[in-house]
Amino acid sequence: MTKKDLRKIYKERRLDLSTVQRSKLDDLLLIQFQRLPVSGVQVVLSFWPMEERGEMNTHLFTRYLSHLIPGLQVCYPVTNPSSNEMKAIVVDEQTTLEENNYGITEPVDGEEINALDIDLILLPLFAFDKKGYRVGYGKGYYDRYLKKCNTDVVAVGLSYFEPVELISDTNEFDVPLNYCITPEKIYEF
Repeated sequence: MTKKDLRKIYKERRLDLSTVQRSKLDDLLLIQFQRLPVSGVQVVLSFWPMEERGEMNTHLFTRYLSHLIPGLQVCYPVTNPSSNEMKAIVVDEQTTLEENNYGITEPVDGEEINALDIDLILLPLFAFDKKGYRVGYGKGYYDRYLKKCNTDVVAVGLSYFEPVELISDTNEFDVPLNYCITPEKIYEF
């Protein structure tokens, strides 16, 4: 299936989940996430979950990592639609956050972290395939950002659903995940 078709199907599947179902699936995702090897991780790029779009509660994963790794720096992306670029900004309890034009919550200001210093990235997705490719929101921000990162950066997708066999229209600009975590298991690519 194509990205466009998968985006539509999995957007609806996510929205069909009740708040209670998503909460249970988030807990199961966290259990799997806790099995992920994170030694050496000091900087993580996550994202603010959009509940109205049925996204998983990424705060569970960053809180877990912050508890596990003293001094961990957590960053959120800030996008620039005019240049199609994304940067990582360090966040903490004092960070002011605002919604951008896409409805994505981003830090207003803060310290920018060089892409080469990111150790682990949590990537939003609708679906993924058995080769590790994902269907995101379609703007390509994360794929472009991943190409700026060190080759040993760990790209992790989180999905309520198991993989599809194949995303039929991947291209040379798509960057595969290292792992995708579902409530049932961790997929390694």
